[in-house]
Amino acid sequence: MAAFTAAASAVLTFTVPSGEAAAAADQPRTLRPTSRPAANGDAISSEPAVFYLDPLKAIKVKASVHRIMYRTTDRTGRAIAVTGTVLSPTTPRAGQRPIIAFAPGTQGLADKCAPSRQLAEGTEYEALPIKKLLDQGYAVVVTDYQGLGTPGVHTYLDREAQGRAVLDSVRAAQRLDAVDLPDAGPVALYGYSQGGAAAASAAELAPTYAPELKIRGAVVGAPPADMNKVAASMDGSAYGAFFNYALSGLATSYGIDIGPYLTAHGKRVTNDLRDNLCTTQALAKYPFLNSRFLTVDGRPLTERLGRVPWDTIVAEQQLGKRRPAVPVLLSHSALDDVIPQQVAKTLAADWCRLGTTVKFSGNIVPGHIAATEATSADGLPWLADRFVNRTAPTTC
Repeated sequence: MAAFTAAASAVLTFTVPSGEAAAAADQPRTLRPTSRPAANGDAISSEPAVFYLDPLKAIKVKASVHRIMYRTTDRTGRAIAVTGTVLSPTTPRAGQRPIIAFAPGTQGLADKCAPSRQLAEGTEYEALPIKKLLDQGYAVVVTDYQGLGTPGVHTYLDREAQGRAVLDSVRAAQRLDAVDLPDAGPVALYGYSQGGAAAASAAELAPTYAPELKIRGAVVGAPPADMNKVAASMDGSAYGAFFNYALSGLATSYGIDIGPYLTAHGKRVTNDLRDNLCTTQALAKYPFLNSRFLTVDGRPLTERLGRVPWDTIVAEQQLGKRRPAVPVLLSHSALDDVIPQQVAKTLAADWCRLGTTVKFSGNIVPGHIAATEATSADGLPWLADRFVNRTAPTTC
C-alpha cells in the first residue's frame, strides 16, 4: 500500500462551489484525501462541484455534481488514486436510477485537461453527450483515468488501467454517500475514441474484475482497438499528437524512458504535450506532427512498434481477445479520418466469434470528431432498450 498512500496523499486543487451565492460559486478549494480505502472503488475523498456547458459559465447544467477521488489499480495491480466526477439528475425517476460509466475521449496528458476540471470550467468537449445522458434520467460517472489530474503521466491507451478506472468509477458512484444512487442497480458503459477503447476494455474485464456490477451493455464508439493499424494511420496526420500521447502514456505504464529516442526538439515537443496542452490546443499547435522529425535517427517511431519491447506492449493493448459478457453496440464512421473503420469491423468480428452479442452500426459522418454525434444518436435508444430488458440486436 505504500505506493498508493503516496499517490493518495497528494493535494489536488480544483475549483468547486463554496456556497449558494452566485458570487461564491467558483471559489478555489482543495480535494484532500480523507480516508484510506480498503477496496477498489472505495472513495478517498469527495467535494461538491459544478458542470458548465460553456467557458463563459453562462449555462450551468442542473444536476447534483460531485468531484471524487477513488481507489483503483494500475496495469500491474498496484493500488492508485484516480479522480472523477459523479453527476445525477435532480428530477425523480421511477425505479432504480441507472448509472452510465462515461469513459472520456482524448483529453490530453496535462493535469489541467482532466474531465473533472474541464466540466467545472465549461471546456469539456464531450459535455453535450454527457448532458444527453443526464437528460434521459441516468446518473453519469466520468473517470479522469490514471495520471490525468493526479500525480504521474496519464497512461494513455493502457488497456488494463483504463478499463479498471472505468469499472471502479461505477463502484465509487454506488458507494458515494453524498449521492443517493442504488448500490447494486443497473449499469452501462459508454465511450468514444479513447473512451471507446476504455469502455471496450471495461466490458472485457468486468466478468473477472467487477463481476458484481449489473452491466446491461456497452456503447463503444470508434475504438482504437488495434494500435499497429491506428498508429500507422495517425502518425503524421492532423491528429499526430495523439500518437505522441500513446507513446508517452505506454512508456510510463511500462517503465520505458523514451528520451534516448528523441532529439532536443523531440523532447521539447513531448514535454509540451505532456505538461501544457489539452487536445484542441495540441492539435492546433502541432498539426500533422510526424514522429520522424522528433527522433535522433530520423526514422518514425511507428517502426519501433514492431521491435522489442514495443511489439509485446502493443500486443497487450489489443482488444477483441476477451469476451464481453454483455451486449455491445459498436459504432464507427466509414469516413473516420483518425481510426479506420475496419479496425472496429475486425473487433466486432472477433467478439462475435467469442460469442458476444454485437450490433455493428456504421455511418458515413465525415470526420472522427463529428461522428461522436452518430454514436450518441445510436447509443441513446439502444441503452434505453437495455434498461427495460429488450432483446439486444445483433449483426453477428
